[in-house]
Amino acid sequence: MFTTFVSMPSTAVSSASTSPEPPPRPRPRQKRSQVAKACDWCRVHRIKCDNDHPCNNCKSRGGNCSNSGALKQATLPHAYREIERLKQRVQELEAELKKERENEKPIHQLHTPPSSSPPARLHDREFELRIDPDLTDGAAKRFWEGIHISTARSPQKTWYGSSSLYYFIGRINTFLTSTMHPDHSTHRMLPNSASKLLDGPTTLSREDSDTHNVNQGEESLHAGEFLTPTQEEYFLELFWQSYYTAYPILDEGQFKEHYHSLWTDSDKERKPSALVDIVIAICMQYGMALLPGVGRGLSAASRAAVMTNDATIAGRWHYRRCQTLLAGELEAPTISTLQCHILCSIYLCCGSFQNMADNACAQAARTAYMLGLHLEPPAEMPRREKEMRKRLWWTLYVLESKMSMKLGRPFLLHDDNTTCGLPSDDREIALISGSSFALLGENVTWLTWSLHNAKLILAARTAYTAFYDCKAPSIANVGNGQTIWDDLQTLGAYADLMAPHSERIDEWLRGVPLTLKTKRLNGGVPFSTDRTPLDIEQFAPLWLQRQRLLLELMYHNLSANLFRQFIIFSPNGPPTSLSDSNATKCAAHAMALTHMMHQVLSTTSILAGWHEAFQWQWNSAMTLVGFVLAYPQGATTPAARIAIDISVAVFENFGNSFAQAASAANIMRDLSAKVDYRIEQSMGRLNLTQNNLKQQSHQEELHIVTTGMDSGYESLVDSNFSSVPSDGSLTFDDEAAQEMQAVLAQSIDMTFDVDTYNDFDMLWSNMGGNFIEC
Repeated sequence: MFTTFVSMPSTAVSSASTSPEPPPRPRPRQKRSQVAKACDWCRVHRIKCDNDHPCNNCKSRGGNCSNSGALKQATLPHAYREIERLKQRVQELEAELKKERENEKPIHQLHTPPSSSPPARLHDREFELRIDPDLTDGAAKRFWEGIHISTARSPQKTWYGSSSLYYFIGRINTFLTSTMHPDHSTHRMLPNSASKLLDGPTTLSREDSDTHNVNQGEESLHAGEFLTPTQEEYFLELFWQSYYTAYPILDEGQFKEHYHSLWTDSDKERKPSALVDIVIAICMQYGMALLPGVGRGLSAASRAAVMTNDATIAGRWHYRRCQTLLAGELEAPTISTLQCHILCSIYLCCGSFQNMADNACAQAARTAYMLGLHLEPPAEMPRREKEMRKRLWWTLYVLESKMSMKLGRPFLLHDDNTTCGLPSDDREIALISGSSFALLGENVTWLTWSLHNAKLILAARTAYTAFYDCKAPSIANVGNGQTIWDDLQTLGAYADLMAPHSERIDEWLRGVPLTLKTKRLNGGVPFSTDRTPLDIEQFAPLWLQRQRLLLELMYHNLSANLFRQFIIFSPNGPPTSLSDSNATKCAAHAMALTHMMHQVLSTTSILAGWHEAFQWQWNSAMTLVGFVLAYPQGATTPAARIAIDISVAVFENFGNSFAQAASAANIMRDLSAKVDYRIEQSMGRLNLTQNNLKQQSHQEELHIVTTGMDSGYESLVDSNFSSVPSDGSLTFDDEAAQEMQAVLAQSIDMTFDVDTYNDFDMLWSNMGGNFIEC
């Protein structure tokens, strides 16, 4: 058998012995680049565009390409990625917000001032603003009361706060109306003054209208009655010995140089100057009141006639010209402008134009802020100029504080935005200040007084602010329609509040150098209320004697005002011991001031014609009247009653110079009669009470022995007389008196006349019930 081999090609053998090769993989398709936006040419011709700038098609054809690359790619993947990023960011922000809400206080607990606007997110309950109702509802607020009264010629009433004398006189009037006579008027207890007859110091009377034709504009600078050069020199020299040491706001050397420059063109008429005019006006006002015996020999009614015998409006034409010149300085004020506003306020206050004085003081306050006096002077400024700016600021601060506390109105100058330090009083600054006053011992200069006067005002203002702060917790205890005098517990809380502030004022007193204290005779202590006679240093400079007296009188006046609110006219029960003590302190300071004024005016001329001293005396006299009416049987009442008579003598002394003081003397004489009646009424009731109590004891013994039964007399006596206030101010009306009289007549067959105590009409017909019209 034969095997046949078939030969195969070599290639076939080789492939059979090895594995076949896999086919080659196709190349992956290149991803088409996406174009955010094709250019205009490619889009029109419907051809593929790219992201180059310009695109390749436009490059090859050599044309302009609209694809500049300004647009950002906004493809769908880009959009998805951006959405995911934003979602993640929102989650992070929500987590942060939740954390912040957990840490912060709820916004409804924050009290926003009424002037601020609520947030705009009203739809979010978490951010809804909830305003305290006390800030929006005026009826819910707790404020001290005030009085609306017309104190000027106009019938328009103005508001005075509870710290003002006007409000205290209103309380006295309310008490007199309710207990003595139904026709009392507060206006009858205000002295006659120029402000009650004239709208302002430059208002023309009928006589002036016939003899003067005052025009507006340029002619008003020369209208009126002005002084000769000799007369001007007299009043200007008077300024440096009087107001200058009490209000050190001028540089004597610079002022005199300025005054002499006004006479360069003529020796008969000087150039107008607002500063010179107001200095002359204020010294004319003081100088005319300084003249002795102007009103001597005249009747009481003639001396009280303002239009014929009043120095308070002297210098009116110079004041008018000053105001005309100041009108051109309102937009660009200077230091001289501020000095004029301060002196205008003093002039108006002494002339009894209280509201005009307050307005002038407000102008001075805004001008001081415009000039930046509330800030510490620059370090590179000369010391003489720096100290002058400080004295200007603190003199204005003292003036404004006194006026605001006296009128009971909000302060205009505040400590929060003030960095100006107190002025210096060392010998160097006293020598370079432009004056030639003698140096005193104990490192005391003529500037030391103003420094301690500012410190006194600071201490008194701190106490005043704490007392009249409406946010004080104790005021919340007083219900609607009530005052602190209706709640003795609240009054006692305020008495506790005053204790630390009284200590601060005493601390100020310990820092006053002996050189600024007036010595006392008989071992008396300066600045005390022991009423010992003054030992006035005979050969001391007049300005120093006046500084000593003014500082002590201001201390007594401020202290009396701070304690006056503790005088209670109609207590619901016995006053707290501390509040009663504060009322006694008030009377003690008022009596000390009255005794000082009487001795100084009757033996010296230091305070003759000083209008502010008269105003302090009027304030003290009315305070003493209120004290005696409220406490007719108090331990201090006899001394206070004597001080009222002494105040009449003080007003008569001042009345020789200006009519307002003579009018005050007439009013005080009439009030003295009411005070005496109140004392006699209280003593009669007290004696009657004591007799009835004795009779009650006797009748009790008699009934126990005879019948052992209660006749009803004891319960009646208990209901009417068992509760006797410590001051003796009993409530004893007509009905109770008649009932008592009938019971006593039936029980013990005893009659006694009580008409003296309940028939007010008969009493007033004998002594004259109406106050003198002022």
